[in-house]
This record gives sequence, C-alpha cells and structure tokens, in this order.
Amino acid sequence: MRITMRMMCRLAALLWLAVAPLAHADALPDGRTIKVFGTDIHYYEMGSGPTVVLVHGLGSSAFGDWHAVMPKLAKDHHVVALDQLGFGASSKPMVDYSIQLWVDTLGEFLREKQIHDFTLIGESLGGWISAKYTIQALQGIAADPAFALPKPSRLVLCDAAGRRSTFAQLFAPRPANVKMPPMLSLAGQKATIGAVFYRAQQHASAQDIRDGLAWALGKDDGWTVHSVTTNPALLDEAVDGQLDAIRIPTLLLWGAHDGLVPVADGRWYAAGIAGSQLKLIADSAHVPMTEQPDAWLAALRPFLDHSAAP
Repeated sequence: MRITMRMMCRLAALLWLAVAPLAHADALPDGRTIKVFGTDIHYYEMGSGPTVVLVHGLGSSAFGDWHAVMPKLAKDHHVVALDQLGFGASSKPMVDYSIQLWVDTLGEFLREKQIHDFTLIGESLGGWISAKYTIQALQGIAADPAFALPKPSRLVLCDAAGRRSTFAQLFAPRPANVKMPPMLSLAGQKATIGAVFYRAQQHASAQDIRDGLAWALGKDDGWTVHSVTTNPALLDEAVDGQLDAIRIPTLLLWGAHDGLVPVADGRWYAAGIAGSQLKLIADSAHVPMTEQPDAWLAALRPFLDHSAAP
C-alpha cells in the first residue's frame, strides 16, 4: 500500500537523525565548551579564512552531521560547528524546546564568540533554525537591542525543515490501519535509517540497525527530541510567509532521495527566497553531507567562492 515507509517516517520520525554516522571521519580537533545563558555549549572550531557556522539537525550533533566535511572545509575556511542546546555534549536541560530558544541560543553563542561576518549553514531542524535566525537578524527582531542577532552574509539550507504543512504531518491523525513500530526499537530504527540514508533505502544491514539503536540510546537527548516531536505549538514557528525577508545570497542543498523532508520543500524554499538556487545531491537522502560529502562540498564551494568575491 502507499502508506508505507515514507508516511510512517514523516509521522513518527520527522527530522530524527537517530542513526550512527556511516562515513569515516577525518581527524577533528578536541571540542571546546563555552557558557551560553549559564549552560554549556560544546563546539568544534578549526581552520582559518572566511567563517562558516554549521548548525546540525534534530537528534544529531556537530560531529554527527558535519564530521565528513569539516576537515575539508577548514582547509580554506574558519569552521565553527556547535552542539545545539539539548544535543551532543552540550547541556540538556529538561525544558520545552522551541525554535526561538535555539535562535536565541545561537545568537548568544555568536556574540560570545564575537562572530559577525559569517556564512550560516543549517541542516534539517538546523535549517529551520537557520532560516528563522536569518529572518530575525535581517529584520532586526530581538527582545532588546542588546540581543540583536549577528547578521549572516550568506545562508545555506540543507534538507531544511520549517515548512508548516510538512511538519504538521507529524501531528496528523494516523489512519487506524497504519501501525508504526516504536522509534526506539529495532523495527523503528530500520524505518528511520531507510528514510535518512539512501544507501539504506536499498539495503539496511542488521549491523546498521543495531548501531542505530545503540547510538539512539546512548546520546541522551530523548527528552529534547520528545519535546519537539510532541509539541504542535512549534507549527506557529514555521517560516511560511516570511521567506521574502531573506535577502542575502542563499543556496539550497538537498538529497535527491530525501525521505523525511522532500525535495518539494527545497523547491518551496527556492520559490520564496529571491535569487536563491537549489542543487540536488545525487545518491543521497536526508544527510547528503554525510553520505556524499565530496559531492556536497563540490556543490557548496562555488557558492562560497562567488559570494566571497568583492
């Protein structure tokens, strides 16, 4: 029947990256920690040149999303990749997480790091946060002038969430004849891996599934993920009707076989952001920077080089 893996994954696992990284990571520097609003934010920093800030997706981390591209990008860029509040090695307070909380935390992190001229790159949930951040930074939206958000000069959205209709499917009533396995189960991990990774759409090995469940259980961000995937109030933070405020060079990178946030959403972003361009990464699904890092970087570099030109 048509209500198969795609619907199941969108309803139960939208934006969930609870899978083990499939690509071998080059050497990364030791992580650092900085205080942001009294919490610990863990991050990686490497390289020199124009600054690139990387924002990961739900259920992932700086390492989980960016390990395959950080070292190569750092050969000619200053790369900063943070574990967002509630994820990775950052603090995980049991609070009601929101897009605005992550926007505010990102802004404070950048202020503490004194980062002002940068390209902002966000993936999945991180793309939603990056789009919302950019809209507010460019419009001067802040709770107080002291909290003005450092303005990015370029924006890259990779398989980005943020479209209301797509996220709303997570909260839609499920047909009675559709049975879904718990996400924290071997069957749930098999479905998730198949949506996130193109390779696994063809064949998810038993070891992939075991590794995915072990990684999901070990990363200790269950409350953060739960607070997002069970909170329909986040729909009010969608970026629908706001994309025309993004008036900086913008690139959209999308896995051609994304089973979580469809390519149609990439086209939606492209239609809403004047002058933006959409590039599809072949043989990849929701995390092309992990599955096809060389192709992802090849699509990104002309944009960075052209945008940096005087």
